[in-house]
Amino acid sequence: MKSAGSLAHHLATAARRTPQGLALRFGEQCWTFAELLAAAAALTDRLSGSREPFILPAGSLDLARHAFACSLEKRPFWPVDHNRSIHWTEALPPGVALVISTSGSEGEPRGVMLSNAGLDAAAAAANRHLPLLAGDLWLACLPLYHIGGQAILWRCARAGAGVLLHDGFNAEAVAAYLRRHPVTHISLVPAMLARLLDAGATPPASLRHVMIGGAALSQTLFYRATAAGWPLNPSYGMSETAAQIATWTPADGPWHEGLVGRPLGDNEFALAANGRIRIRGPQLMLGYLDGSGIDDDGWLTTGDLGKIDAFGRLTVTGRADDMLVSGGNNVHPLLVESCLAACPGVRDVAVTGLPDPVWGDLIVALVVGETPRKDLQAWCRTRLPGAAQPRRIVRLDALPRNAAGKLERAALRRLAREAA
Repeated sequence: MKSAGSLAHHLATAARRTPQGLALRFGEQCWTFAELLAAAAALTDRLSGSREPFILPAGSLDLARHAFACSLEKRPFWPVDHNRSIHWTEALPPGVALVISTSGSEGEPRGVMLSNAGLDAAAAAANRHLPLLAGDLWLACLPLYHIGGQAILWRCARAGAGVLLHDGFNAEAVAAYLRRHPVTHISLVPAMLARLLDAGATPPASLRHVMIGGAALSQTLFYRATAAGWPLNPSYGMSETAAQIATWTPADGPWHEGLVGRPLGDNEFALAANGRIRIRGPQLMLGYLDGSGIDDDGWLTTGDLGKIDAFGRLTVTGRADDMLVSGGNNVHPLLVESCLAACPGVRDVAVTGLPDPVWGDLIVALVVGETPRKDLQAWCRTRLPGAAQPRRIVRLDALPRNAAGKLERAALRRLAREAA
């Protein structure tokens, strides 16, 4: 029997209401809702009789089909990058539907335990905020071993919308999908958006929402994309919140860097004394695999810094762990990155610090682009306080990013050390 509010429940409901509606497309293969339900049921034999999480390192299509199959069997699903191996043989606490490994951009990934109720609350809130309707089509090119990809399956099954599945990200292939199919929604990280623009991709008339998350969106890229007609919705979310928990729309007023709007659904935002964002509400995880996570009052204190204005709108200002201390002054990499990203000729930029006996953290900018070093320095001199100005500039062909588009900060520091 399918649990109410589960992924399998929503698939079965869609199969009953619109059995011939498009549920999933992968390349030239298509499944209606009725066919996808039958295909998932055919996979359940290998899943029965265990409460251990079903760990599957595989490509997007197998991860999608097994997500539904595990839900049918009420077995926790743990999708994994096909290049990784995870060994876990313990039964999980009751109520766990999905385990997601965090991105691990600053170290070893942590296992996040999510329930059907939390995932369903997230999908319901997302579908209300960026309306997703039966018959709509979501182009899914985020990895399905990350929450951003899994959340698309939930939203679409709940709404009776179709998933246009893309394995990995290739700008030319995604641009072709947008030309050939009536895509209404797409989720991208900023680096993907930039690559689509560089490839000359144009948004189809059917496209209503481009959810941007996973990393900071620069003002320059926002203006460039919106000028080209892309209907952007910068968002905030994480594995611990079952993906999207705040998303800017024009109703929130003019956009500025970091603005993500008010919390979705019945979720709440607050700030800790040190400026870290705190979250409470129905979308929160059950906890990490090690038993930590939520405090006794139901709050999750994140590693993100933010500001909340008088209207309850959240602006994310960066990661607390990324803060640098240069010349006795706090300098967040995002401040310097945003400045340099607006410099003509800069295609991508990241900032890190190296230990220095004079500065404490010596500011190092890693830049992708052709702008001469002296022009970069002159640009920063007129726009940044002295302590925030890069003391060293390193040129790269590309920045180290993980599959979710997040900068790998440890790799940045290694590259800065090597260049030194």
